[in-house]
Amino acid sequence: MVLKSLKYFFVGLMIFTFFSCSQEEEGILVNDLREFKIAVKSATPGTVITMANGVWENVELRLKGIGEEGNPIKLQAETPGKVIISGQSNLAFSGEYIEISGLVFKNGYTPTSEVISFKTSKEELANNSRVTNCVIDNFTNPERFDGDTWIALYGKNNRFDHNTMIGKGNRGVTLAVKMQTEESRENNHVIEFNYFGPRQILGSNGGETLRVGTSHYSRMYSNTIIRSNYFDRVNGEHEIISNKACGNEFRDNVFFECQGTLTMRHGHHTLVENNYFLGNRKPNTGGIRIINENQTVKKNYLFGLTGHRFRGALVIMNGVPNSPINRYNQVVDSHMDNNMVINSDYIQLCAGSDEERSAVPVGSTFKNNLILGNTNLEPFTIYDDVSGIEFSGNVMNSDAKLPFQQGFEQVSLDLTKNANSLLVPSQELIDKIEFGEVNLPISKADVGADYYAKDGTERTFNTGTTIPVLPGEDTILEAITNSSSGDILELENGGEYLMTKYAFVNHPISIVVPAGEKAKLLSEKQSFFKIENGGALHFKNVLFDGAESPDQAGNNVISTSKYSMNQNYSLIIEGCEVKDLDKNHSFDFLKSYKHTFADSINIINTTMTNVTGAVMTLDMEVEDLGIYNVENVKIVGSTFNGVLGAIANVYRGGTDESTFGPIMTVSDVEINNSGKGKRNKVGAVLRFHGVQKLKVDNVRVRDSKGIDLFLTNGEPITKISNITFINSTGLTTNDEPYEAVNIVSNLK
Repeated sequence: MVLKSLKYFFVGLMIFTFFSCSQEEEGILVNDLREFKIAVKSATPGTVITMANGVWENVELRLKGIGEEGNPIKLQAETPGKVIISGQSNLAFSGEYIEISGLVFKNGYTPTSEVISFKTSKEELANNSRVTNCVIDNFTNPERFDGDTWIALYGKNNRFDHNTMIGKGNRGVTLAVKMQTEESRENNHVIEFNYFGPRQILGSNGGETLRVGTSHYSRMYSNTIIRSNYFDRVNGEHEIISNKACGNEFRDNVFFECQGTLTMRHGHHTLVENNYFLGNRKPNTGGIRIINENQTVKKNYLFGLTGHRFRGALVIMNGVPNSPINRYNQVVDSHMDNNMVINSDYIQLCAGSDEERSAVPVGSTFKNNLILGNTNLEPFTIYDDVSGIEFSGNVMNSDAKLPFQQGFEQVSLDLTKNANSLLVPSQELIDKIEFGEVNLPISKADVGADYYAKDGTERTFNTGTTIPVLPGEDTILEAITNSSSGDILELENGGEYLMTKYAFVNHPISIVVPAGEKAKLLSEKQSFFKIENGGALHFKNVLFDGAESPDQAGNNVISTSKYSMNQNYSLIIEGCEVKDLDKNHSFDFLKSYKHTFADSINIINTTMTNVTGAVMTLDMEVEDLGIYNVENVKIVGSTFNGVLGAIANVYRGGTDESTFGPIMTVSDVEINNSGKGKRNKVGAVLRFHGVQKLKVDNVRVRDSKGIDLFLTNGEPITKISNITFINSTGLTTNDEPYEAVNIVSNLK
């Protein structure tokens, strides 16, 4: 009997052991937050906590545990990509040897300041831990300027790899290495093989994609390695990467059509090596900016970059003498050598030189660089004394202008695509600067979560289905409701379309009329169209008529949402007519609201007549913090008659230098009897305050208020030419310099 009992005992023990091992290998499956918390409490080295597939909504996940090297505590998705964390949710973890994988954050935002945090409290940090194969996709606070950080690294010896981050729309850094305490310094983190997907222009400071440190701790060592990552059209602000600590390395990364630069903003002893910047001639694409001491920039490939001033392909800054920790430290003992600059427009030396930033670079070198191309034959801009920079072994093409005779030689321009599809000079020149093989160190396919698309498709017009819309009452509203992103609503020639309700637009849509008589659009509401988050509008060959609008002040044809928008919009008015926006006063064409932002607004070959308000008022951000409402504006080939307000009122205040816009073009325009309404507080038909790039050409202003130009910081590029004022106020400016040619005023 005893032997039989022992037999059953050992069989039971074997079964128990088998199932225990199986559970450890397959993981403890948890189905909700309660089960997750129970599993976390009992986690020991080797425990695998598996989150069940499905949507986990409004969950704040907290994991504390102590794993072991080679035997970590794991938190994983049942199926990578099938665990969706949504709503107001986040993840924080701390302890030793923890590994997290396979989770997707989307359709929500963090209720705190971080989405994924390598800490659970100020004292409880994660060390020797890893986040891999995870996704954060548009997990964005609805308030544009309510800032948060998507990934915050604390502690030491952590790894963040093979993750995908796409579409951050609110203020805040996408990924930040934090150094507030000694326990997070000299951290030796590795950030590698990640996909940083498209990030829209923020229109403000605070849109960095990656930041290491902050100015307060910038003279301390982080020793973080950022390598083999792919940055795809991350355009949040001027600094794609903001280095603000010592001892960091940026190697083998690719920057594809990114508007901005890798900036050594603070901190010393930084290495920037073998990174590829592919601007492809896109606007404001930039390269590498040196500030501070003992920086090394070598063997980087910079192609098709168009950014100027701080956004140049290669930039060495001036510093502030005895600089406070948050300003610009002098460039000392730094090296910008062995780089290849192809068809890129600007190399800036002593950039930012002014009364404050008067400390020129010293003890530094600019050696063995290839600067070849025909897009700008005068690529160097020198703002101050460069005697503290040693120049030698540099090569430029023979038709380019040398900055100095010494330290440069010239060769014939001969560029061809190599076997890796990159534009290069002869192998002899490549070998001369000891560059090595010219090939991308990483491809898009090599990075990010392996189950998640990295196409980065932009929302655009005219990519969907053409939908015929019959004339009548609210037929446009019905068509918009049933449309998809990129669809084209085709109206009938000469048809009349009345809207009795607001037309809410939350995706890109075109409303067009085939060549011929314009279709007429009317509305009985205060606004014809309201662009909501995600919306964009393109009109072609339509007539906007205010005849049916309510008899009340403050009507408009198009307005943005009255609430903060975390997605940028676009507006195109092409070949249209606007008339009789005169039901009561202040009837605007476009009404924008605070904390909304347009990538572009274009008015092309359009006539507007009898408007009691303004055509576009883009001056909602009045706190002078460098925030503004639009990046690009074009008014081309158009006529404005009897507009009581401003044709364009664009405002960017403050002294911030971290953004590019606004950028404006006004050409081939006639303005008659406009700007003279008593409610036009700006007293001008065109008001440009703080516009960073402005071109006004071939404009005729008759019997109207004039042009008000106020230039601010940032070395704005301003070109005004062929302007005729007839019985009009003329051009009013502050004392900042600008380029003006053929300005004729006060003709009768």
